[in-house]
Amino acid sequence: MIQRTKVTVVGAGNVGATCADVLATREVCNEVVLLDIKEGFAEGKALDIWETSPVNSYDTRTVGSTNDYSKTAGSDVVVITSGLPRKPGMSRDDLIATNAGIVKSVTEQILPHSPEAIIVIVSNPLDVMTYQAWKTAGLPDHRVVGMAGVLDTARYRAFLAEALNVSPKDIQAVLMGGHGDTMVPLPRYTTVSGIPVTEMIDADALEAIVQRTKKGGGEIVQLLGTSAWYAPGAAAAQMVEAIVKDQKRIFPCCARLTGQYGLSDMYLGVPVKLGAKGVEEIIELELNGDEMALLHESAKAVKEVADLLDGMGV
Repeated sequence: MIQRTKVTVVGAGNVGATCADVLATREVCNEVVLLDIKEGFAEGKALDIWETSPVNSYDTRTVGSTNDYSKTAGSDVVVITSGLPRKPGMSRDDLIATNAGIVKSVTEQILPHSPEAIIVIVSNPLDVMTYQAWKTAGLPDHRVVGMAGVLDTARYRAFLAEALNVSPKDIQAVLMGGHGDTMVPLPRYTTVSGIPVTEMIDADALEAIVQRTKKGGGEIVQLLGTSAWYAPGAAAAQMVEAIVKDQKRIFPCCARLTGQYGLSDMYLGVPVKLGAKGVEEIIELELNGDEMALLHESAKAVKEVADLLDGMGV
């Protein structure tokens, strides 16, 4: 018997709908369920996506649901994008209480219908919302993972491709730490077709790209008046594909640390092997003193918000 695969995306806003569209178009799974609390919203988005199937030549079915979690039953992966978007001048921390409540509620309603699902968090503030989902779910660490580094490295690689006038396909990079201004791009682990990026761009130009990457989300917010969605949605879909197809991809993801890099009991962006079991391995790089210091500085900022969340008793 051929096993059918099913993915649920909770939150049919711009990020969730983009993720569902990419999953369908790439035929990552047999069925994508799009769920939202707004009446008819997910159904409309799912129908619109399905109507592109004859044009884009794919078979994945998209189904919409207004808060009916029974339609999500048997999902292999659940992507949670629900929450308030960031507005200009609003920090991610401003969103914490409301979005933590939303992530908790969604997690509680998903698991009875899909007890074996792997949960991918996209909601902001990302690192702490992933921690919230893990606390609520009571699942093993490897089954709750956050999407941050895939997006952040995509921005970093896109900026580098533009600066170097090369294909973004040829750029590989690692980025660690929290999803925000304290993220830690690692030029020492950045290559262009295997060539160290430092041999192709001068230090000042590279540092400018690193700084632009750190503020990449804010740049979009300033331009659009709301958060990005094409790149975040596609990044989440790439993670889902690695899980559903058991690709064993090496991605920077928000994973729970239990002593790696000298950090414990927290979710933070690190390179992982992503496959059918979720986070199958956390890869420990040999960071130098400066890199490790930046990572711990980022971890401290994330831990402060996590402690704030714990104090709220959400």
